[in-house]
Amino acid sequence: MTDFSAGAAWMRGQVMPIDQASIGVLDWGLTHSDITYDVVPVWRGGFFRLEDYLDRFMASMADLRLDPAMTRAEIRAALVQMVATSGLRDAYVAMVCARGAPLIPGTRDPRYCANHFFAWCVPYVNIIPLDRVAAGVSVYVPDDIFRIPEDCVNPRAKNYHWGDFTQGLFAAKDRGFDTVLLTDHQGNITEGPGFNAFIIKDGQVVTSDHGVLHGLTRRTAIEMCQEQGYSVQTRPLPLAEFLEADEVFLTTSSGGVLPVVQVNERHFSNGAPGPQALALRSTYEAWMQRADFRTELAYAPTP
Repeated sequence: MTDFSAGAAWMRGQVMPIDQASIGVLDWGLTHSDITYDVVPVWRGGFFRLEDYLDRFMASMADLRLDPAMTRAEIRAALVQMVATSGLRDAYVAMVCARGAPLIPGTRDPRYCANHFFAWCVPYVNIIPLDRVAAGVSVYVPDDIFRIPEDCVNPRAKNYHWGDFTQGLFAAKDRGFDTVLLTDHQGNITEGPGFNAFIIKDGQVVTSDHGVLHGLTRRTAIEMCQEQGYSVQTRPLPLAEFLEADEVFLTTSSGGVLPVVQVNERHFSNGAPGPQALALRSTYEAWMQRADFRTELAYAPTP
């Protein structure tokens, strides 16, 4: 029996163990980060908000002029086939479209590359370890590393341009923080590596509207907050205002709602996860089980 415990990949119509998947060394997805992707969670045997993630993936491909010669339905079927074959019931599932290798050797013309789709899944990923989430996340906001401007690289088309995030993660880890959150050059909060950021202040919730991926967990958090009676604003969020919040939380497909207890030298909620962020975390976990958001998977019977 094929072992998919470490994950699976879908490439060229075939599902294989993830350690057998590869792309060519001349692929512009590798050499130029000319690639887009999206990540949808599978939780307790079902995709969460799969159609919404597919909407964004299709929009990202259109924005970057990528065409893998596959329809939305074919991409969806590939994801379903791959995860069902893997047997993973809690998974981190990536759909990817890369520019591909040049059809004319040495060309610098992106029109002459063979765009292609592939996908992979691994056991569910928490970008912050669960023990750190339970204690409350610490975040470093550097004053000398900034988010790539959105008029240079569109953050709404999910991409692999992580030069800024990687520098920031080194800076955060060197100082003992869990992760990093970057500002733009005007001092407004943008996003971190794989998450959006929110504040709660006097019953009002604020998150950035620019320089960020409009994350699906971000959308879910906005919807949850509105349902619970919060006033929600999406607008520029200056760092100075961010640091004066009552509570701070992060949102990510790899962990849900993550309460923050420290940003730089500022501590929140007396150094423990705040009650409002904890309540939203619980609500998110409940929403992941909502039938209207789920696409259930049909797995092969276990021998």
